[in-house]
Amino acid sequence: MITFDQVSVQYEDMAEPVLRDVDLTVEEGELCLVVGHTGVGKSTLLGAVNGLVPHFTGGTLYGRVTVDGRDTAGHPPRELADVVGVVGQDPLDGFVTDTVEEELAYAMEQLAIPPATMRKRVEETLDLLGLADLRHRALYELSGGQQQRVAIGSVLTAHPRVLVLDEPTSALDPSAAEEVLSAVTRLVHDLGVTVLIAEHRLERVVQYADRVIHLPGGGLVTTGPGAEVFRTSSIAPPIVELGRAAAWSPLPLSIRDARRKAAPLRTLLGPEPPPPARPGTTTEAAPILVARKITVSYQRVPAVREVDLELHGGCVTALMGRNGSGKSSLLWALQGSGPRASGTVRVGTADGGKPADPRELSAVDARRLVGLVPQTPTDLLYLESVEQELDQADKESFAGGSGSAARTVLDRLAPGIDDATHPRDLSEGQKLALVLAIQLTAAPRVVLLDEPTRGLDYRAKGELIRVVDGLAAEGRAVVISTHDVEFVARAADRVVVMAEGDIVADGPTTEVIVASPVFAPQVAKILAPLPYLTVHQVTRALAEGEEGR
Repeated sequence: MITFDQVSVQYEDMAEPVLRDVDLTVEEGELCLVVGHTGVGKSTLLGAVNGLVPHFTGGTLYGRVTVDGRDTAGHPPRELADVVGVVGQDPLDGFVTDTVEEELAYAMEQLAIPPATMRKRVEETLDLLGLADLRHRALYELSGGQQQRVAIGSVLTAHPRVLVLDEPTSALDPSAAEEVLSAVTRLVHDLGVTVLIAEHRLERVVQYADRVIHLPGGGLVTTGPGAEVFRTSSIAPPIVELGRAAAWSPLPLSIRDARRKAAPLRTLLGPEPPPPARPGTTTEAAPILVARKITVSYQRVPAVREVDLELHGGCVTALMGRNGSGKSSLLWALQGSGPRASGTVRVGTADGGKPADPRELSAVDARRLVGLVPQTPTDLLYLESVEQELDQADKESFAGGSGSAARTVLDRLAPGIDDATHPRDLSEGQKLALVLAIQLTAAPRVVLLDEPTRGLDYRAKGELIRVVDGLAAEGRAVVISTHDVEFVARAADRVVVMAEGDIVADGPTTEVIVASPVFAPQVAKILAPLPYLTVHQVTRALAEGEEGR
């Protein structure tokens, strides 16, 4: 179905090719998982399948890519639209209509599908992806996860033979992600659709993949069964990391297989994991931020309902809940820029002065109290190069400077980004890293991160955790709104769960997520009833056990 024959891709502004001499064949009805660190060329590989590379992106493609017998060199994307459906990293980039129902029908209109068939397919897709209640909603009113499901649905209605998904579950809560992946799997097994998925949250997808395509860097591409590729790959989900630590062979790729191997490991581990090792974590007697009776409404429909919240310095709080539960609305209300129908927010100042409401301050002063990284990082990027963005961030920071502070944070999160690169040309993970670096230069007392792990690989998430740990060690309060349960298990001290605008759970991370079958990380599911959350806890416990013996 898809063939790469000695394919290389070279962009004019890059010294080395992004892809180098790639030979690859993907059979009909095969689901392939594309993995690799941020910036190694996954999006370029996927873009070559429908001709976006090089017809739209520029650069030079050497070799030959064929899809269902069509050479992409002679067939631009519009001539492959009936064969290949593509969902990009940012769903907003692909929307062309105003409402959910119109967007689902748009691709079929372009393919001249009869109206009766269009109506039937729209109804099927609305039910398949849980969008029926949103059919008449404006796209801009939807949460990020709802927009992601609409983007996937708009492609599925055309019934393509090849489906290319770039980070399809990045904005979805665990339940919604499971629904989408189950729907994709049904397309593969029941209809013979060929699927390529690039995904950083491998723990969600790896069990469904027939084959893994690994991009280790340097333009190279390797492929094979998941258990073989992940045995030596530099990137792997927690279930594989646990299998490596326990020397399991073959490596399990599903929770069911891992639990069958885990009984001996559970007997070696103590009943309690080692205590967290975050250095310098403190909890102030008085909270930095106090919010009372926060209510947010959109056209008289409540999104947040009289929420009370206190944030303490030195504590990392994860804000969780299904898509549309009110997490982003609450963050914007705390930051001061978003709508707030009622309620109060008070943030203590660094000099011990009278607590202030960020909404009542200038933008510069508010940033020094509360910094927010939004779900769509490009909302904060407006200059012509990465260097200009970093320099401007440092000029607006407390001490000013030459740009080195923002660059240092950026290099920790996403190393190797060229100063001359236009911010809009970065990958989603790189854009996020850039915006996070910009916000942190203002040194806010409260840092709010809305879905910060979208587009980040495991290595970048590790760097983000180190940044968050550093902020907490400095006495700052950090709130992370996320669907990434593995990140929460590693990073958060406290978990707050929202549903329909209310807080329904609030407590220490272990207590909240171990008790939930939805939010429990892979290690917790494998080792239950032991309260272990991460592979790091397991390896520490095994090492301490060896020392004790």
